[in-house]
Amino acid sequence: MIAGLKYHGDKVDLWSCGVILYALVCGFLPFEDPDTTKLYKKILSGKYVVPDFLSSEVVDLLAAILTQDPEKRPSIATIRQHPWFDLSQPPCENKGVIVGYSKMNHDPRVLLALEKLNLETTVTQTQG
Repeated sequence: MIAGLKYHGDKVDLWSCGVILYALVCGFLPFEDPDTTKLYKKILSGKYVVPDFLSSEVVDLLAAILTQDPEKRPSIATIRQHPWFDLSQPPCENKGVIVGYSKMNHDPRVLLALEKLNLETTVTQTQG
């Protein structure tokens, strides 16, 4: 749309969903700049950073969805069959900390420092 090409509603919406998916898995947007002209140039270039913590499956899916040519973007049916989107596979085991669930080892010095600041230390301790 920025390039002034014919509007392809579903393909444009898929690209927007790709931007949202990128933000969800990366924690930041693929195209950012406070200067609108520069932002549009970044979007038109189609170049974005691929963080090394992303799986090859999601990188492949993002590349397909964020392709510049709307006619080359996958359909929703194709996306739903993509290995990254395959809901029949068991989810990967999260090896990170899940707030409110994971048991944490607490450094007594940190708890003491929180108490000195009149902060409630019981909310920082989880019984996982």
